[in-house]
Amino acid sequence: MLNITSLMQRCALVLTLALAPVIAASAPPQRIVAVGGALTEIVYALDGQAHLVGVDTTSQWPAATQSLPRVGYMRNLSAEGILSLAPDTLIASAHAGPPAVLEQLRSAGVQLSSVAETYSEQGILDKIDTVAALLGKPQQGEQLRTAVANDFRQLAEWRERQPERPKTLFIMAVTNGEPMVSGRDTAADAVIQLAGGSNAAAAIQGNKTMGNEAIVATAPEVILLTDISVNALGGLEKWYAMSAIALTPAGQNRRLIVVDTLALLGFGLRTGQAALNLAERLHPAP
Repeated sequence: MLNITSLMQRCALVLTLALAPVIAASAPPQRIVAVGGALTEIVYALDGQAHLVGVDTTSQWPAATQSLPRVGYMRNLSAEGILSLAPDTLIASAHAGPPAVLEQLRSAGVQLSSVAETYSEQGILDKIDTVAALLGKPQQGEQLRTAVANDFRQLAEWRERQPERPKTLFIMAVTNGEPMVSGRDTAADAVIQLAGGSNAAAAIQGNKTMGNEAIVATAPEVILLTDISVNALGGLEKWYAMSAIALTPAGQNRRLIVVDTLALLGFGLRTGQAALNLAERLHPAP
C-alpha cells in the first residue's frame, strides 16, 4: 500500500508533467527572426534586441539593426537562410512569404507569429500587443501604446483644425520610365488621409504605374516622393524637371515633399509623428 508521502510525490510528478507544455509554451523566445520593419522597431523599443538573431531588408531602424544578419525581402524569404540562424521564433508581417517557406519553417519546429498589416492607429497598437506578449513585457507594451495613442491624438486635433484637404499624389518610384503611384487601400493612401489630404490617385486601387498624361490629369496640389526614389533619380531638381511633374500645380508651385519612407509608411512607432510632420507641411501656416 502506498504511504501518504509517496502518493503526494506521484501526484506532484503528474501535475508537473501536465503543466510542462503550458509553461514551455508561455516562456519568452530566446532566438527571434523579425520580418517587417515596424515589428523590429517594436522589439528594440521593448528592449528585446538581445534575442534578435536576424531581420529582413525592411528592418532598417534603429541603426543597430545594420549589424544583424539579413534574411531577405519579406515577400521572398528563404527557409535555408532563416534556419541557418537557428531561431525558435519568427515574428512576421502578414505580408511575409512565400507560403511554402513559412510552412517549411513550421515543419522545422520554428514558432510562427503572424501580425496583420492594417494601415491605422489600431494596426500599430495590435503590433505592439503581439510583440509585448511574445516577449513577456506587457507593462512596457502599455507604455508604448500610450505614446502611440498620444501621437495620433495630436494628429487628429491638427487635422480637425484644417479646413482644406489638398489633393496629394504619392509617387513610390519610377518603373520603366513611368511613375508608380499609390491609389486606394495602400499605406500611402492611409497616411495622406491621416495628414489631412485627399488622394489624387483615389480612382485606382493599389500601387500602379501611371503615364504622364494621367498624372497631369490628376492635378495634384502636392506630390509626395520617397527619399529612396529621390536619391535614385539624382536629387529633387531632377523630379521638378520631369515633364509630367512640371505641368501639375504641385510642380508649378514647387510643392514636392520628400518623406522618410520607412517612418511614414511602415505603420510602426514612428508613423504617428511622421504623419503629423507631413500634416504640417501639407497645411503650411499662411
